[in-house]
Formats: sequence, C-alpha cells, structure tokens
Amino acid sequence: MGAKTFRAMLVEEVEGGKFIRKITQRSLDDLPDGEVLVKVHYSSLNYKDGLSATGHRGVSKSYPHTPGVDAAGVVEESLSHAFHPGDQVIVTSYDLGMNTPGGFGQYIRVPAGWVVPLPDNLSLKESMAYGSAGLTAGFCMLKLQEHDITPDKGEILVTGATGGVGSFALAMLAQIGYQVVAVTGKMDEKQFLIDLGAKRVISRAEATDTSGKPLLKGRWAGVVDSVGGEILATAIRSTKPHGVVTCCGNVASPDLPINVYPFILRGIALVGIDSQSCPMTFRQRTWGKIANEWKLPDLDRQTSLCSLEELDGEIDRILAGKQKGRVIVDLASLSV
Repeated sequence: MGAKTFRAMLVEEVEGGKFIRKITQRSLDDLPDGEVLVKVHYSSLNYKDGLSATGHRGVSKSYPHTPGVDAAGVVEESLSHAFHPGDQVIVTSYDLGMNTPGGFGQYIRVPAGWVVPLPDNLSLKESMAYGSAGLTAGFCMLKLQEHDITPDKGEILVTGATGGVGSFALAMLAQIGYQVVAVTGKMDEKQFLIDLGAKRVISRAEATDTSGKPLLKGRWAGVVDSVGGEILATAIRSTKPHGVVTCCGNVASPDLPINVYPFILRGIALVGIDSQSCPMTFRQRTWGKIANEWKLPDLDRQTSLCSLEELDGEIDRILAGKQKGRVIVDLASLSV
C-alpha cells in the first residue's frame, strides 16, 4: 500500500522559464524528513508566499514547490517527546514555505524546533488570522514594551497600516491603550484604519520628508515600520528623545537615507525585527500575549477566508497590492 496522498498547491517551472500554479495530489513521501507531521487545517497568505508562487528564487530556490510560510493544524505523527498525536500546533517562518513544502498543502513535515503549541484561548483559525504578519506585529510591540514605551509616553506611528503587519500592529496597540497614528498610501481606506483604532490617518506624502534636515520635530514615542526607505528615515528623524523605532520590512526600499544624529543627539533606538528565525522563547511569549491581553475581539473585520482552489486569485491580488487585511486559507474542510 502506497503512502497517503493529499491535496496541495504546486508551483512548477515550465518551458520558457515560466511558472504555473495548480492544485494537485501529493504524497507524504514527497515531504522532507522531520520529527513532526502536521495535518494542516488553516494557512494564510503573505507577500512572501506570492513571490514564492511566481518562481522568485530569492525566496524559493528549487521547484516544483508548495508555498505557505504559515500553517496551523494537528500533529499526526511525532518523533519528538515534546509533541504527541492530537496536539494543536502552529508553524510559522523558519524555512517553511520557502524551500520546505509549506502550508498550502494538507500536510507538512518539519523539525520539532519549528513547532509552537497552540496557546490556550486561541483557535487554529484565529492563529492564522494573525499568522506571520500578526506575529511580526507582536514582536514589534514586545520590543517597544521592553524599551519602556508605555501608552503615556506619546503617540505611536505605524507605517504600511493597511498591510498585514501594519493593520495588526495598529489594532493590537489601540486595543491596549496606545494612541496610534497610521500611515497609508491608500487614503480611501481611511475609515477602515479608524475602525481598527487609529487616532489619525496620514498619507505617505505627509509621512515623508525629503528636506535633508538631520532632525525633525519630535512627534513619536515609538514607531512600527514595515516599509523602509524615506518613510522610515523620516520616522526616525521625527521620533522623540529616547524613543524606539522597530523595523521589519522594506516594501518601499531597503535603503535607509539617514545620518547618525537622531541616535547620538536624541538617543533613538532602532530595533530590527527578525521574524523568520527569532528565538523560540520570544516567539512563544509573543503568541501568549496575542492569545490573551492583545487578543482582538473581532478578527473578521481584518480577515477573509478562501479555499485552496480560490487561492490562485488571491495570490494575484496580493502581488498587485490590492489585498486588504489578511486572507486565511481553509484546508480543514478538504477531504484527503
């Protein structure tokens, strides 16, 4: 009797260097070695998944490949004493969905060191509403708190606010009492951001200063930035003395046009966020906060649900910059 088969999205390279996506049957034998086999109930769509799904070799080096950097499901087999069949777990980042078959398939097999037990007070579906984006937002928040940036210190600037990281940072910060100013290039989504908890919404133009001044008026106690470039440089120059700027993305630019004055004259801290391979203790601590004091009461306003068959269109939307909030991929309703 052959190995069990399951459904998955497979990205293949075809003649002419083009890539195609299809939903097909895969075998457990197609999965790599690893201590934990997880039946995936839910995944979620990230920009990195979109790149992997189009053959971007900076994300995924070899094809055919199943993307999906996020997965939540139930352990089916385990060679690790830390996990047992029936355990509900989360797997995000590390190499999942990059060069290791990811959450856009009904099964993943991964090292035990990648696996997080699902926290109490959080369902598998809810965990994928947050996914890597919400977790990264949580990393930023935890770093702000570790640097004693409390709500009484002043406003927090969140850039890229309609994106996955930005929208969760905005909503969770507002949830626990921070005054948040949201930056977006989509001013038609202003009401969406206000509904999430933004005190004010400003445009990219207002958030970008190209005067060349080494310092600007101090406005922000802290910053959650997911875009980089001139907006990040402006945010740093506009942060109050001893404020903290967290940096977790480069959708606008990987370059940082700035000098040292904000750091040596105002004592600004620039904290990089590595969501891919941060320590497991920090990861579990952040999931615990997301499941409890940071938990949002109405995740539906930030999320939508799609099937594996509908995922192809959602990938096109996220790559075109037309996705709002988070897309959860439902694999729980599929038969194997």
